[in-house]
Amino acid sequence: MVIRPGVTAVILGPAGVLLQKREDNGLWGLPGGSVEPGESVTEALVREVREETGLDVEPLRLIGVYSAPEHHQIVTYPNGDVTHYVSSSFECRITGGVIACGPESLACEWFPPDGLPPGLMPIARIRITDALAREVRAFIR
Repeated sequence: MVIRPGVTAVILGPAGVLLQKREDNGLWGLPGGSVEPGESVTEALVREVREETGLDVEPLRLIGVYSAPEHHQIVTYPNGDVTHYVSSSFECRITGGVIACGPESLACEWFPPDGLPPGLMPIARIRITDALAREVRAFIR
């Protein structure tokens, strides 16, 4: 098992929250991914969102840090690799770009918080709920 830092973006707009339908598992989730060697978490966040959605974003606040196995932070990939993610989730605002799905995204769509799609990754629901709580402190889960 490998432990890997990860990032996700909660992008809120008038139409709700932006979700991506992931190419690897066909589920809806938040844009994000792994922090690469030599990157800060914010650099990784901006890169991942651009790669997956075509949008440029600015992180506004840390929503939380997620590492607990019961919150689906251990992932087994089809090739058998197992990764335990320690993920930081940020609320972001769009600063530029146009929605254009990258190779890791089957679709990118806005959903109202009370109308999230079936097939939503469980950890995404937790992070969206945490973001909408508007707490000053970050959640540690």
